[in-house]
Amino acid sequence: MSGHGSGVAPGGIVGGPAHEPRPQRPVGRKTVNSLAWAVLLPGSVIVGAVLGQWLTWVGVILMMAAIAVTACLIGGFWHRAGAAALASAAGFALMLFAGPAVYEVYMKTLGEPVDAVVTQVTDRHSRRGPDMYCTVRETGGTHRTYEVSQQENCFGQAKAGDHVEIRKDPLGLLDPRLPDSPDQQNTTEITVAISAGLALLMASATFYGGLRRRTD
Repeated sequence: MSGHGSGVAPGGIVGGPAHEPRPQRPVGRKTVNSLAWAVLLPGSVIVGAVLGQWLTWVGVILMMAAIAVTACLIGGFWHRAGAAALASAAGFALMLFAGPAVYEVYMKTLGEPVDAVVTQVTDRHSRRGPDMYCTVRETGGTHRTYEVSQQENCFGQAKAGDHVEIRKDPLGLLDPRLPDSPDQQNTTEITVAISAGLALLMASATFYGGLRRRTD
């Protein structure tokens, strides 16, 4: 009699190669890992959008890097192309809304109110359409003059000679913001709501992709 035994393959086939089940990642560990990425990736886009209000290129690089990691991680390593596309699209949209949302909330909440007068309003037309710039001068203190763009809420609502109350950054890092016009009511709340929704969508797609990941 031979002393060599034959392996029993799955399904009861005698003599077939024996296969051991592949070890699975613990569910709890996978959930925590997916949740961590779901917080980190949208958070990185938001941080980049905030930095972009002060250091434009630093913010842009950080945001683009976060979206690249999102696509590679979910689509490449986790093999979830649909979730990767959804998370990346939400990330790109978040880039557009998060910066203005944080800027407006910061300036309206912590900005220092200063009386000023609008001295000039110009429209430097670009290929994308109107490109408004407003020159404002403080009426008290040092009488400093600022030139602000549409990013600081110059949309033609103020005319040359108008007295306005601008909001100045107490840290001196950001340009002042012009006040809202009557037809701009609730625009900040809408921008914040859209940003929050996009961040939640990006986080949800990342979390889903992590939970349903397919690894080789």
